[in-house]
Amino acid sequence: MAQYRRNRRGGRIDFERARIPSVTDVEPTYSIEQAAELSGVTAHTLRYYERIGLLAPVGRAPSGHRRYTDADLGSIRFLTLLRETGMPIRDMQTFVALTRDGEHTVPQRLAVLQAHRDALRARLAQLSGHLAALDHKVEVYTLVLQDQALDHDAKREQRV
Repeated sequence: MAQYRRNRRGGRIDFERARIPSVTDVEPTYSIEQAAELSGVTAHTLRYYERIGLLAPVGRAPSGHRRYTDADLGSIRFLTLLRETGMPIRDMQTFVALTRDGEHTVPQRLAVLQAHRDALRARLAQLSGHLAALDHKVEVYTLVLQDQALDHDAKREQRV
């Protein structure tokens, strides 16, 4: 038989059904705004990642608002790393699906990450070449400006 007590408003509280977790049972959660700030992505991106399946369905507060956990934030940070290094969304979805399918997909996940790493290394090599070309151009224009300044100084001395 349930034990009831009356609250201040006269309503009944069922103490057998009420669960009051201890402090150690409660994992911190974050609003979408807090999660966006902590992870460095926008709230729109968080909703988008959840909608397209990159994030598992996020827990909800009784009000229906999303509540992100530290584990969610870790996933978001890794997804952000993949995205910022140029991994296409489709490849990210493949990787996440493999992860959710279980441990037997580790070889496929490794292959996805290795392919991305190889593409990233190629892109870095290409960018390094571009940077060297820009450095050369900056050097050329710096020398042109120095020569112009010397010419200008020489012409001024001739007038004096």
